[in-house]
Amino acid sequence: MSDIEIRDDRPAGRLEAFGGDEVVGHIAYFVLDAPERALVPVHTIVEPAHEGKGIAGSLARELYAIAEREGVTVAPLCPYVVKWAERHPDVAPAADPELLRAAKTWLAAHPEMF
Repeated sequence: MSDIEIRDDRPAGRLEAFGGDEVVGHIAYFVLDAPERALVPVHTIVEPAHEGKGIAGSLARELYAIAEREGVTVAPLCPYVVKWAERHPDVAPAADPELLRAAKTWLAAHPEMF
């Protein structure tokens, strides 16, 4: 994992893992503004040749670290991030159900985004 660099491409809504010049995995997300500001991961993808190297977990951990630095919540809709958060409650606090409902409503209204 030491040769993987994670970069946040906020305008594209992607947290990307780079192996050299190649994107080897990413989390697609959006920023929800109401009822409170939150990062909402929608899906996580790791290229098949790079699976099993801890890349998805590193991406999830960094997403929560970004949220903590920014003072916002993570409202995970991505099944992988939901399961990762359940296994790491020390760094991934549960999101309020109202916030999750708002995130699902936003996503349903913007299906073209993902």
